[in-house]
Amino acid sequence: MSKPKVSIRQVKAARELLGWSQEDLAAKSGISIPTIKRLEARGGELGGREESRFGVVAALQMAGVEFTNGDQPGVRLRKR
Repeated sequence: MSKPKVSIRQVKAARELLGWSQEDLAAKSGISIPTIKRLEARGGELGGREESRFGVVAALQMAGVEFTNGDQPGVRLRKR
């Protein structure tokens, strides 16, 4: 699975689509709750360590989120 560049807004939107809290994302990604909170407190592109970015994006993608990064970056759930 490729790991596209994503923004903090996309991460928050993805969590909302899934009905996940920050704690849920932390548990599913293997990233600590304080790190998730720190990452989401920033604006712009998802930052932090590469392993943190990878963990967050991978967890969301495994749950069915697709990041759209064309003219209008966004998120959607994959069709099942």
